[in-house]
Amino acid sequence: MKTLAELFEHTLKDVYYAENAIVKALPKVSATVKSADLKKALDHHLEETKGQIAILDKVFKTIGVKPAGEKCDATEGLIKETDGIVSEASGVALEAGALAACQAVEHYEIARYGSLREWAKVLGNEEAHVLLSEILDQEKAANNKLTNLAVTSINR
Repeated sequence: MKTLAELFEHTLKDVYYAENAIVKALPKVSATVKSADLKKALDHHLEETKGQIAILDKVFKTIGVKPAGEKCDATEGLIKETDGIVSEASGVALEAGALAACQAVEHYEIARYGSLREWAKVLGNEEAHVLLSEILDQEKAANNKLTNLAVTSINR
């Protein structure tokens, strides 16, 4: 990669892979946790993530590239870490650990979408900027919801 446009396309493929991997991983986490509030938040974000994939399809269209994922080592690592927590922890540790692992994924996504959104602006791709802003706002809201759940569960 030598240009911002090439980096944009590469990172777009990275998050496309990540979102598709998250769609596969979230149901397992949701099925494992006991907290009704956490389960509800995870199930909601699963549906939101499916919608984000559709939005990413539109972003790909703005650059004339067929939607495709490129393996994201960061997401693979975060999912592996989550799987470890889900399989090894129980009780409060399971709930808190799963919640923290999900927040780690959100933080990664916020970083990626923030960069992509600003790069779209620099590249003069207003449509992509708007679409990526929509996803970024959703990721921030999901993170805030998880933060509030963490605070609530700790104070119980």
